[in-house]
Amino acid sequence: MVIRLASLLLATAGTFAAAPAAAQFAKTEDAISYRQSAMFIQGQHFGRIAAMANGRAPFDAASAAANADIVAGMSKLPWPAFGAGTEGGKARPEIWKEQAKFKELSEKLQAETDKLQTVAKGGNLEAIKAQVGAVGQTCKACHDDFRKK
Repeated sequence: MVIRLASLLLATAGTFAAAPAAAQFAKTEDAISYRQSAMFIQGQHFGRIAAMANGRAPFDAASAAANADIVAGMSKLPWPAFGAGTEGGKARPEIWKEQAKFKELSEKLQAETDKLQTVAKGGNLEAIKAQVGAVGQTCKACHDDFRKK
């Protein structure tokens, strides 16, 4: 119950925080730290679901659903921190040169994590496995083009 409440609060806060986030970054380093933190948290919670999907951790439907809620909420947060003048960190310069492609991939990630959230609520491990694969491929596609190795 506590995890679900925290997930709901996180998703709500993310919705309201994402739009004005660009105005909140006084320094480039702040934007870099913000987006890397959001991605880190998202990765930690996605990793928990992936571990269950890959058999490295016991499957717990409630935990998978709670983590999927967090992943879906976090997937909406980092994008305002990629505004003009925020170059650096692990982000490649191509992000700012290929904005349309970057936006398309960020929207695809959000759509795939929303699907993961829905599937996880159903508690079907096979469906979760399939959607973990889809989310993973979406992450990889963006990292291949836009993240420094």
